[in-house]
Amino acid sequence: MQLATFRRRRNRHLSAVVGLIATVGIFVAPFATGAALADEDQNSGSVYTMTNAAGGNSVLVFHRQADGTLSAAGAFATGGDGSGAGLGSGHSITESADGRRVIVVNAGSNSISAFAVRHDGLDLIGTAPSGGSHPTSVAIHDDVVYVMNAGSGSIAGFKLRDESLLPIPGSIQPLGTGTSADSQIQFNRDGRVLIVDERGGSGTIDTFLVDEDGVARHVQTIASSAGGPFGFDVDRAGHVLFSNTALGGGLMSGATSYDVNHLGILTPNGGPVTSGQAAACWLAAAGRFAYTDNAGSGSVGRFAVADDGSLSLIGTTVVGAGSHPLDEGVSANQKYLYVLADGLHQIVGYRVGADGSLNQVTSIGVPTGAIGIGAH
Repeated sequence: MQLATFRRRRNRHLSAVVGLIATVGIFVAPFATGAALADEDQNSGSVYTMTNAAGGNSVLVFHRQADGTLSAAGAFATGGDGSGAGLGSGHSITESADGRRVIVVNAGSNSISAFAVRHDGLDLIGTAPSGGSHPTSVAIHDDVVYVMNAGSGSIAGFKLRDESLLPIPGSIQPLGTGTSADSQIQFNRDGRVLIVDERGGSGTIDTFLVDEDGVARHVQTIASSAGGPFGFDVDRAGHVLFSNTALGGGLMSGATSYDVNHLGILTPNGGPVTSGQAAACWLAAAGRFAYTDNAGSGSVGRFAVADDGSLSLIGTTVVGAGSHPLDEGVSANQKYLYVLADGLHQIVGYRVGADGSLNQVTSIGVPTGAIGIGAH
């Protein structure tokens, strides 16, 4: 009797253990799958350009798969007008660091628009006057947005809220004396310094300090160490890297590098480095490398960035004859570079190799006249 009772109790205990293991197994498998999906999500995102149409601007969204390929995901009206012509600027589209917000310029209606990113596209948060004329470039850090108004030679700041863009009192500031062809605006890594470059007659770079209220104050205007500072980017180490259309001395175009300190003072990291290509107009940084769009040569110049910020040319990637690459963006994981090839009416995507090489992984059509590119 005692033996039978012991066996029944032992069997019930074993059944309970087996059931618990089965239950854990049921939940472990989905958890592992979810982790794999989360890892997959970290390697995917979106790429943006805009129509810049004078009769109503729209942002075009492309979903990025984990392998870098793109698929069209719709067009979303900005509530403003494009210029209907080239902007001559970088970062006419930008994204927040977390990828949840997209900001664009509407040069034809002197306004900027902010969007919330959804899984199926974009929701318009709001459209606001840009605080000047002909806005062509925009930057965001946390909830602070600054726009460069190329027509009025000024910058203006906004606070980005869940449902609006609110002007920051006292934030409208003029650019340095002599500017005539403003190219781009961007924050440094910690968001305390704003940088604006001017590719025209003065070839200068302005810096502004941003206080805790989001108000920018002019610090300095310096002459670029090479002619025609056009596009630029700030890499993960904080180096400020410029493309330059006119290096001088028969060097064609190329790139320059600077460091910026907490007071907004720029200092060069060595001299200019030629790409050996024509019209290095825009630049994007990815990891330890920087890439210039060479509009005149239909190519991308590849540069290595040393720990001290100095540059060295490591090669050239041909986009294609007549491709006229205009702008470029890098995915948040730094693995993919996307080039807006205006002459081909395409976005062309490349995987960034460990040695800085570029391997094409995708191309997708965009409308004639599309301007700007952003990636996350």
